[in-house]
Amino acid sequence: MSDNTISAYTHDLQKYDGYISKLRIGTVLQLEKKHITRFIHDQKEKGISSVSIARNLSAIKSFYRFLIRERLLKKDPSSTIETPKLWKKIPEVLTAKEVDKLLSQPNFRKPKGLRDKAILELMYATGLRVSEAASLSVNNLNLEVGFLRVLGKARKERIVPLGKKSAHFLLRYIAESRPKLLKDNQSQHLFISSYKRKLSRQSIWKMIKFYLKNARIRKDVHPHTLRHSFATHLLEGGADLRSVQEMLGHSSISTTQIYTHINRARLKEIHRKFHPRP
Repeated sequence: MSDNTISAYTHDLQKYDGYISKLRIGTVLQLEKKHITRFIHDQKEKGISSVSIARNLSAIKSFYRFLIRERLLKKDPSSTIETPKLWKKIPEVLTAKEVDKLLSQPNFRKPKGLRDKAILELMYATGLRVSEAASLSVNNLNLEVGFLRVLGKARKERIVPLGKKSAHFLLRYIAESRPKLLKDNQSQHLFISSYKRKLSRQSIWKMIKFYLKNARIRKDVHPHTLRHSFATHLLEGGADLRSVQEMLGHSSISTTQIYTHINRARLKEIHRKFHPRP
């Protein structure tokens, strides 16, 4: 699993551990189904979202399956607890004009600005996750052919086309800006911070938020907004769902199908706005 998933599951189990430690039960092996359900209700009362609670429960179930496999436990108290079914939220996307406005924000006459411009162009051109962009090495690029090799979730590899504009600014960044940021240091990481180290995913997300604010785009955006916009604009332009699935690195096409719902929602909004009898 990815480092982010491991970190999230660790946090979930620490919350569970913190709760059951207050129950003064001698060992985790003595816990029953009622203790898990009480923990879930406790999370609800604290106002934790249903998505977070579902992930908490998933972590707990995985933990108990581990205990069963290791023969530390004979019966899984979580096995009959159903994970709540969640509505798939339609993600917020930027319009093509908003993307153009966002991509025009960095001052690419400066080293950091050129780096930021290359990142934004790359993420919109390829639909990369922020963590995938942060983890890229120079060896992942083939600028002559115009392709990028990405290691996604569970280290699953995929090849994604770059696009001419993205390749152009990446080439400029590598030739002009990256050496200045490295300051005679060596690194295989593609995107370099001001401290001559790998640029973190948190730094990339802060950078995106900074330019969104400068562009006065007031939508509910998050790290995947450019990724969602990439997929939606491809489908609006006539791309087939399977191709988009492959470029995004989704293991199941049902995950990619959320973007068809975005199109339907947009069509309904257009109908409501322009039809004489909405």
